[in-house]
Amino acid sequence: MANKNSLLLISEELLLHVKMKADTNLEEMALKNRSIIQLQNELKTDDAKKSFWINVYNAYFQLLIGKYKGQRKGLFSKKEIFIAQTRFSLDDIEHGILRKYTWKWSFGYIPDPFVSLLTRNLAVEKTDYRIHFALNCGAKSCPPIAFYIFNNIDKQLNDAMFSFLISETTINNQTKIINTSKLLYWYKGDFGGSKGIKTIISKVFESDLTKYKLVYNKYNWESQLENYTN
Repeated sequence: MANKNSLLLISEELLLHVKMKADTNLEEMALKNRSIIQLQNELKTDDAKKSFWINVYNAYFQLLIGKYKGQRKGLFSKKEIFIAQTRFSLDDIEHGILRKYTWKWSFGYIPDPFVSLLTRNLAVEKTDYRIHFALNCGAKSCPPIAFYIFNNIDKQLNDAMFSFLISETTINNQTKIINTSKLLYWYKGDFGGSKGIKTIISKVFESDLTKYKLVYNKYNWESQLENYTN
């Protein structure tokens, strides 16, 4: 179990206080004052990295969107997340650390040629496509926000995947068409291409859909902040 000063627990407390609209200064300062060595030592496994950085991402998105009064333009590249005496952006966390330095605009197929050595050292060993069902960017089509816990992260990500895909996917067995979230199209390399996406959806719906055609729904960018799961 994480002790009260662990980074994992601090990330949970930060997100909880954001949800409660409580003061987050204590958690922010605790994250800021850690050293990079402490960060690396405490987040050694992919499960620890995913738990910590998903919570941090979701917490700081809510903080930053509030700070900038709902203005999304340029928000994801602002280096205003101060952790281990280092400034990170939302993009640094998502595409650098959680997606193992994959270039943002490459559909998941091209590594970022400009990635820093620090990001390489902090990144997960293996990209887990399920993170896309856990990160929330404040739009109506985004997955809801959950609190991720290190010793339960695998089950939680599975639950998030099943919940999101079931809610966002419809299957027409007559036309053999799968309508699903545009999120899978934008990161299709993470999911193993169209074949991988159909395999994942087949697993969720317990039906062989590998011969079906994929159609991606229009993404609803209308703002929906504070979309927390129960």
